[in-house]
Parts: sequence; C-alpha cells; structure tokens
Amino acid sequence: MSHVRGQVTLTTVCGLPEVIAGVDLAALLAAALRDANVTLQELDVLVIAQKIVSKAEGRVVDLRSVVPGAGAQELAAVTHKDARLVELILSESTEVLRAQADVLIVRHRLGFVMANAGIDRSNVPGAPGAEPVLLLPKDPDASAAVLREALADRLGVRVGVVISDSFGRPWRKGVVNIALGAAGTPALLDRRGEPDRQGRPLEVTEVAIADALAAAAGLVMGEAAESYPAVVIRGLQWSAPARDARALIRPLDEDLFR
Repeated sequence: MSHVRGQVTLTTVCGLPEVIAGVDLAALLAAALRDANVTLQELDVLVIAQKIVSKAEGRVVDLRSVVPGAGAQELAAVTHKDARLVELILSESTEVLRAQADVLIVRHRLGFVMANAGIDRSNVPGAPGAEPVLLLPKDPDASAAVLREALADRLGVRVGVVISDSFGRPWRKGVVNIALGAAGTPALLDRRGEPDRQGRPLEVTEVAIADALAAAAGLVMGEAAESYPAVVIRGLQWSAPARDARALIRPLDEDLFR
C-alpha cells in the first residue's frame, strides 16, 4: 500500500540574493539555510521557484535580440502581444491551442499546457534599456536532480526537491503552484487497486503529490515582491517510490478535450 501521512510545516528560506546566470544555486541555498538556522532532515522537501532555477541556468533572453517571423507577426496581431515575445513562445512550443485577444495558450515542448509557454517578464532584472524575459528550465526534472545531489554534497542529507511554477487552470480562476520538476519524491502516487473503507478497490485514484507540495509552498512563497523563492516542507512520510514530475503530464492519447 502506498500512502503519505504526517503533520506538515512550511518554512520560508529567506536571505537569498538576486540569482544571476552561472551562479551555484545549491551553494546559495545552502548558505541561506545555514543563515536561517534551518537544518535539512531526511524526508524534507525543498520547493524552489522555477524563476531562480531559470535565472541560474541562464534562461534569460533579451527581446531586443529576437526577430519575429511571419507566423509570430500574425499571432501577435490576433493576441495583441509583442511579436518578439510571440516568436519566443512559438520556439518553446509544439502546438498553439488557443489564440485570441490577450490570450495565447500553447503546448510547451516539455508537455505542459500553459499560457505564453511559461515565459515571464516579472521580477527579471536587466541592464538599462534591456527587455529581459525568462524561459522555463530546459529540463526541470534534471535540474531538480542536480540540485538534490549538490545539496546532499554540501549538507550531508538527501531531501526531495520540487521546482514549482504558478499555473492557471481550465474552468477555475486564479493561479496555483504546480510541479515542473521533481527529484527524490513520489511526484505521482498511484493508489489504484487499494481498498477504500468499504473494501471497494480504487479504480482511478492517482494523487499528484508534487503538485500538492508546490501548491502548499506557494501559499508562503508569494507571487509579487515577497522574495521567498524556496520553502522547506517538513513532516511528510511516504511509502512509495520516487517519481519525477514528468509522470504528471497526461499523454496526448488520454487527452479528452482535444
């Protein structure tokens, strides 16, 4: 039987400096944890905002360097978006799912269905006159795994790592954090076949553990100028194998809304 249980606490990791391309993110996180007197323990999960991972990996693009093609210019006219931004969105996507005024929903090359391919302008500093935007990490699961091992080398303990980002949801207002990448946690917990309280086997129940962890951390991370891009979640216990966040993406042949 696979399950998760425990009394959960959320602790923000304060004091991280502005992250720039090429910085050792694990070193910054380890220093901030020490300064905050937070000692990581086995089964802790460190939820990290995608934004600082992308910045450390150099995923910043200056729009001044982007030349939009004809397709991007056509979509820009429909969506009222900057054609250079649309060009970047298309370069990060495999399919345009919806385009109308102020809305461009795409299937990201990693499989996520999201607005603007996750490309963001908020809290992305640049040189005077620059127009920086931030792309998602190239491989968030790999990024999570690398950070997990680097933190283990520095701190002597292996914890779960979740890389989170805020998402809109169909038929629901507001954004909520979900997991783009994960390592060392059961990102998707398959409970099919387990009995309910009446002994009937569960038929469809799969629990998005990594998304739940990201959403919980999002409560204290904030979305504006709070500057809490890392959160330690403590108290969970699970009896299930680790799975990366790729397991959370529904295959196209199971997409009932296409």
